Amino acid sequence: MKKVAKTNAARLLDKAGVAYELIPYEVDENDLGAEHLAQTIGEDIRQVFKTLVLHGEKSGHFVCVIPGGEEVDLKKAARVSGNKKVDLIHMKELLPTTGYIRGGCSPVGMKKSFPTYFHSSCLDFPVIYVSAGMRGLQFKVNPQDLIGFVGAEVCDLITDKNQEL
Repeated sequence: MKKVAKTNAARLLDKAGVAYELIPYEVDENDLGAEHLAQTIGEDIRQVFKTLVLHGEKSGHFVCVIPGGEEVDLKKAARVSGNKKVDLIHMKELLPTTGYIRGGCSPVGMKKSFPTYFHSSCLDFPVIYVSAGMRGLQFKVNPQDLIGFVGAEVCDLITDKNQEL
């Protein structure tokens, strides 16, 4: 088995004493979605979280970490971040803003510290999976440890599927 290279995000968790496991996986450049990732690593999609970067007219950039099979509710994200209107940033803005690329954006170790919000369902699990800062590598980590490390708030961030019907 080949040795997994540590990312800057992993080094930051090491330095802080946050326990985690690095989970490598085979990247499919044609499908960077969380559903595919969950299938690849053999885990429940509800435990695989994606990191989204948004921009609000008052707060500027902020981060939402939500379950992989869900969509961020922009109204809820605006409310928790103190904005009237928010939008996901364009993909071309992701690297210059965070230092990460699509499919490898971690809530740990962005270029700058942004307000961060985790969807409350993360607390339903003893461990969750989030990007370790590069495509092909996930953190398996206790959600409370991760939330504490990044100084995140826990709240409702996802679209209520019952409302859509």
